[in-house]
Amino acid sequence: MSGHSKWSNIKRQKESTDKAKSKIFGKLASLITLAVIGGGGVTNPDHNVKLRLALEKAKQDNMPKDNIDRALQKGSGPQKINLTEIRYEGYSHDGVALYMIATTDNSNRTAAEVKNVLERHGAKMASPGAVSYLFEHRGVVCLAKSENKEADVLAMAEKIQASDIEVTDEQYIVYFPFSMLGKLTGEDFKLTFKSSPESTYKPVSTIAISEGRMREKLDQLITALVDLDDVHEVYVNAQG
Repeated sequence: MSGHSKWSNIKRQKESTDKAKSKIFGKLASLITLAVIGGGGVTNPDHNVKLRLALEKAKQDNMPKDNIDRALQKGSGPQKINLTEIRYEGYSHDGVALYMIATTDNSNRTAAEVKNVLERHGAKMASPGAVSYLFEHRGVVCLAKSENKEADVLAMAEKIQASDIEVTDEQYIVYFPFSMLGKLTGEDFKLTFKSSPESTYKPVSTIAISEGRMREKLDQLITALVDLDDVHEVYVNAQG
């Protein structure tokens, strides 16, 4: 087991306002559409694992059915759009590695927006491959301590060949081989998952960031990146 890293898997954390919900729904819609496009136009989640995971995430965030239906149509129907997933790499002001994932219909626009945010916060873009090797593609699932026994969580972790378990005051965060994503369910192990298992990029090693101005600047940078419409994931190798 390892200590919990606040930045091990940066996710969107927005206030529950109409504007915030609209932005989150827009990002989720892009993921749904991209999953359909990547799956060759297949809109049946039983035959498209990425789509099933995207739909589960949308339902967890209470995305309206109409929004989901429109996103599906944009991936396969007459309204089909040209959408691609792009990875960006960079370094923050303090040398922390940044691995950013965006979904876009205009790569030039998105690249310019990401570069602008990085530069405004004293960070910089890196060439492809400069940062990606510092992260491992994994599956991850979170389990609340109040709803699951530690022995059961450890038994599941052993069976799925988990690479690491991070423990916080409230939950267990289990990392497992990406190949298991889409196959793992709580029912299989009589466990209660806080949310569906999902894809993540876990840092191979981390850089310690202490309290103070450096941490505050990193938080501001991550918030600004995730606030971009096209960026849906930001991973860093910082620990604090």
